[in-house]
Amino acid sequence: MSSMAIETAGLVKTFGENRAVDGIDLTVRAGTVYGVLGPNGAGKTTAVKMLATLLRPDGGEAHVFGHDVVREADAVRGRVSLTGQYASVDEDLTGLENLILLGRLTGHAKKAARARAGQLLEAFGLTEAAGRQVKNYSGGMRRRIDIAASILNTPDLLFLDEPTTGLDPRSRNQVWDIVRAVVAHGTTVLLTTQYLDEADQLASRIAVIDKGKVIAEGTKGELKASVGAGSVHVRLREAAQREDAARLLGAVLDAQIQLEPDPVALTARVGTDDGARTGRGAAEQASRALAELAHAGITVDNFALGQPSLDEVFLALTGTDAGHSAPATDAQKEATA
Repeated sequence: MSSMAIETAGLVKTFGENRAVDGIDLTVRAGTVYGVLGPNGAGKTTAVKMLATLLRPDGGEAHVFGHDVVREADAVRGRVSLTGQYASVDEDLTGLENLILLGRLTGHAKKAARARAGQLLEAFGLTEAAGRQVKNYSGGMRRRIDIAASILNTPDLLFLDEPTTGLDPRSRNQVWDIVRAVVAHGTTVLLTTQYLDEADQLASRIAVIDKGKVIAEGTKGELKASVGAGSVHVRLREAAQREDAARLLGAVLDAQIQLEPDPVALTARVGTDDGARTGRGAAEQASRALAELAHAGITVDNFALGQPSLDEVFLALTGTDAGHSAPATDAQKEATA
């Protein structure tokens, strides 16, 4: 087996005048979780559909385990599985009936299909719900049955396209555990997500995509280091002083200030120049900022220096909070339909 699960060069997909995917280069090592992070309309789903042979690229090239996704599409399909953003199972069938049906369609004998379905239902905590129609499942249960359907025949590469969108925290954690278990058994996972904590939890490498382009790529540590040695987190005593504190911190640290949802909290990156990317340089900047706040009569209740979060990385790279997704264009909506 090739050590690289995915290799793309200059991958392009257009819809009319819109370049939904605009020259993407990716290299994904086998046996890992690779995160593709970006807002709605960034081109994540379109890229996945090309890699899974559901859309034909308009430019560039892509290989899955050495197989060209256009010229060797059948070979690619034999090694991949895709769990999309929406439920792919029949809601009028029970969980057990869905898995048996899909098992039969993928070549299992009737007895073997039932046995495999039982194994997956037990592994995914769905045994008690096996006889219930899927339309009566919770959101988390639907995602679990979707992923179970995707690995009836264990794929070499599993595409998970925003698998936890709309799920509550408990259900998201359950899906994350499933992803870890799948990878532990040797499957490579390409995970697209809008959730920064999801990429942080699961992915060994992350590509940040915006407007159809890869704007950053690397490990979590590399991405965080790219925007500075640390972040100053400040909690003020008085909300009325936050604007003054933001202006002062921006001037002292020469950094972009992020106003947090908490009306007395704000965050600034430190150590963003090449000469200051050390813990010591960041600490010196933070100490100077704290002294300036005190000199200005701004009361600080809590002050901390920590590593930048992926949220701050995303803001630095795109100028947009991860929680505020750009609206999808009509062409991009077509790509995700």
